[in-house]
Amino acid sequence: MSIEPKPFPVLVTGGAGYIGSHAVLALLDAGWPVVVVDNLVTGFRWAVPDAATFVEADVGQTETMTAIIAKHKVGAIMHFAGSVVVPESVTDPLKYYRNNTVASRALIEAAVAGGVRHFIFSSTAATYGIPDQVPISEDAAKQPINPYGMSKLMTEIMLKDVAAAHPLNVCALRYFNVAGADPQGRAGQSTTGATHLIKVAVEAATGRRESVAVYGTDYATADGTGVRDYIHVSDLAEAHVHALDYLVAHPDESLTMNCGYGRGFSVLEVLDAVDRVTNQAVTRTMEARRAGDPDQLVADNQRILATLPWRARRDDLAVIVEDALAWERKLHDLRESGATSG
Repeated sequence: MSIEPKPFPVLVTGGAGYIGSHAVLALLDAGWPVVVVDNLVTGFRWAVPDAATFVEADVGQTETMTAIIAKHKVGAIMHFAGSVVVPESVTDPLKYYRNNTVASRALIEAAVAGGVRHFIFSSTAATYGIPDQVPISEDAAKQPINPYGMSKLMTEIMLKDVAAAHPLNVCALRYFNVAGADPQGRAGQSTTGATHLIKVAVEAATGRRESVAVYGTDYATADGTGVRDYIHVSDLAEAHVHALDYLVAHPDESLTMNCGYGRGFSVLEVLDAVDRVTNQAVTRTMEARRAGDPDQLVADNQRILATLPWRARRDDLAVIVEDALAWERKLHDLRESGATSG
């Protein structure tokens, strides 16, 4: 099946990182020309496919980004670059307001100056804070409980205001818990010291960690551990491509949508799934709750299902774990061969 030519290149910031690298693959698979900008502080140059143009730069430098947009005739931006570790945002809030909010403002200014018409923003369920109701709809109160969530919400607000003042339409995608890896083994989560549960669990299963900490066993859930909505990173990446298609087809509309499956799994259920997939028991250590962790975070995903032709293709916890585990093993081989310094 032939792919129709695309009208312009897409700039992907943070395209050498975890979610960004999967979005690059999804865009390339759909026939979009891609320009990746990444400062490689947490990303990996080897994670960017040869089919994409790579520029090492900081998205917070407006003049640099304006020049890149002009040189490559960029028509849309997918913005993933930023800092994502929630506990770190509490201890170092200024880093998060700089990397997530101030840098985004600089990028948005470059987008406006360069005449970019479409902007897709990597946002988060952390904008909701501790929800009053689960599943969480997009219209729920936005009351972040940490600087990470607030830094993302501030960028959402900037984008909404800029879209009202300039010929730019915007889609903010609020992710729930992203996990897994490219089923073809082309990309995965490679950052050292990652804090996401499934990544931590497969690291433990492959001997990279001694155990997995379970933070809190007294939540108001069936087994006392926190419940989260886990979405496969490749499904999430495909949602971005569908969102881009929508923005192009509806230039006067902007969107805000949750990205999740609409069902949750507890920490213990996830670890049980890892045990089944690996046929071994991951060592668990029971720790005290972390401040501010909600009992449950589960998406109401009706809006994205009603708006886009996107449908979950990997909505199976075992599949998510299997893909994460396969990547972890591949990453081990890459490290052993010296192909990555991660």
